[in-house]
Amino acid sequence: MPQTTLRHLLLLIPTLLLLSSCYYSQQGGGDAWVMGEKQAVDSIHFRARHHYWVGYNFVLTDSLNASTSAPFTGLLPEYDLALSDTSRFRRGDHAVVVSITYAPGAPTATLTDNAPTDSIWVKIARDQFTQGWVRESDLLQRVTPDDPISRFIFHFSDSRALFFLSFAGIGIFFILVQIVRHGRIRIVHFRDIPSFYPTLLCLCVSGAAVIYGSIQRFVPETWVEFYYHPTLNPLSSDIPLILALFIASIWLMLIVAVAVVDELRRLPDLGDNLSYLVTLGGVCMVLYLIFTLTTPFYIGYVLLCGYWYFAISQYMRHGPSHLYCGACHHSLPARGRCPHCGVMNE
Repeated sequence: MPQTTLRHLLLLIPTLLLLSSCYYSQQGGGDAWVMGEKQAVDSIHFRARHHYWVGYNFVLTDSLNASTSAPFTGLLPEYDLALSDTSRFRRGDHAVVVSITYAPGAPTATLTDNAPTDSIWVKIARDQFTQGWVRESDLLQRVTPDDPISRFIFHFSDSRALFFLSFAGIGIFFILVQIVRHGRIRIVHFRDIPSFYPTLLCLCVSGAAVIYGSIQRFVPETWVEFYYHPTLNPLSSDIPLILALFIASIWLMLIVAVAVVDELRRLPDLGDNLSYLVTLGGVCMVLYLIFTLTTPFYIGYVLLCGYWYFAISQYMRHGPSHLYCGACHHSLPARGRCPHCGVMNE
């Protein structure tokens, strides 16, 4: 591929991502691509603004007390959730939204001492005997949508630092083991395996991270809507273009990851392959953190162009060879004398 064409390609892709983010329009105060219930106008407006409505299912991520009495003006002059008229919801309970109401004259007491007061109250139910009213602000702090994708997003977003530290720690451990055993390591972009898939995986991760950062920067409500109503179909006509690109990048990432594992399975030395796989995961995690943190400040787009140019250039310079020296384990352009250590390879 000519260098000029490569530069133009690397500049074009982030530009398209930026344009698709900036010119995506939000209608009705939210990104309600999932149609709301055909009830009153207020229900449609609430659905668009809050992304859920009556009949929506949540999973409790923390314990919660709900009042069995309706929080209307005058009914609860001394509102106290420590009394017996409460229902106890525990972590892991499944709850469904039964009713939603505005109570502007409700008592100012809240479920927690420092929680803000608000006028939206939600009635949830675990079963016929466990149900009650709770302020929306307190509810949303203790629940996640009852969907596998939403729950994965919740736990992954809450544990990014743990994932990063785990990959970094395991990667460093395998690197030390390899240094002790052979005095050498294999790592993507530098001493890579003879396959383009690891480089392609890194390109996919960095691209997906930039798209995610673009969503958070330009259309955050799109991500909230996806969190409440996730989909794995990038070809759906009901979702915005930028979200379709993100879902497609995730699918591509998974497919390429499987291809990487298959490539490693064909190579000898299982210990080296496992250490390479772990270090590759660590590189991908670092790329994810860098681009998701820098894209909201527009730096990520420049970094993406530079990184893609570097990654493809490194592969074109070192990657195509499928031969390794039997002594120093460097890649060889052809059979014969190794240009690195001088050993003859037949």
